[in-house]
Amino acid sequence: MAFRSNGPVMLALPAFRGVTRQLVLAAVIVYFALAVLGLAAPAFAGTVVELFSLSPAHVIPMLWQPVTYSFLNFGLIGTIFALLSIWFFGSVLEDDLGGRWLAEYFFVSTIAGGALACVIAVLLGAQGAWISRASATAGMWPAVMAILLAYARFYPDQPLQLMFVLSVKARHLAAIYLLVYLAMSLISGDRFSAVTVLCVALAGFLYIRFTPKRGVRFLASETIFGWRNAWYRAKRRRAAKKFQVYMRNQGRDVNIDSSGRYVDLDDEKRNPRDPNDKRWMN
Repeated sequence: MAFRSNGPVMLALPAFRGVTRQLVLAAVIVYFALAVLGLAAPAFAGTVVELFSLSPAHVIPMLWQPVTYSFLNFGLIGTIFALLSIWFFGSVLEDDLGGRWLAEYFFVSTIAGGALACVIAVLLGAQGAWISRASATAGMWPAVMAILLAYARFYPDQPLQLMFVLSVKARHLAAIYLLVYLAMSLISGDRFSAVTVLCVALAGFLYIRFTPKRGVRFLASETIFGWRNAWYRAKRRRAAKKFQVYMRNQGRDVNIDSSGRYVDLDDEKRNPRDPNDKRWMN
């Protein structure tokens, strides 16, 4: 595990728990299930991969693809390295920010980034550009880049010591990971994978930049309750104005504050309200 301190971080196996464990185990189960299925029914295994990989040409009818493509991994060495990276850096983020935050960050960045990559591929593919709509990608590496980006964002100058020899800061390690992956993808001609990892990293950056640390669920609930309270306050102000007009027609003047509450001026003079007292606020 990447234990943060003032000195270089020694990478060792972290505690295997929480959302990090669930993500890693899900990828491992899918990997071995596909391996067994490939031996038993290769044609059917190919169909499964085609259905659940991310493909711009098929993502509209198959809306589950932006969710499932991250859990399809191929190649033993690459899969082990990707899942170990999730384990190392995801566990630190989960310990500091919580499992809910890590789960939201993982799925928002991979889903939004995958969808954006498909849109780019469709738009550029229609113009005969260097990326094709028939491309497809799968694997945990885009999510690895997003998680490493988050680690580098929160602990940019944290030194990481690899293999007891090389010491590199977290932000530099994130750049190295990204450049190596992009170089390998472009050399192999897998341009859609390069676009996908960039889009997922961008989605992760925007998530960190514009959402509170409690996550999207907290932001959505605060927004919804804010709209509801604003509607109630507007409704109360309208009712207060009607009451004020009614009382004026009866020959009496009543005082209503900006929130639609009745104000007794004599009582206000005797017992002025504390503006920080939230008991009388909505």
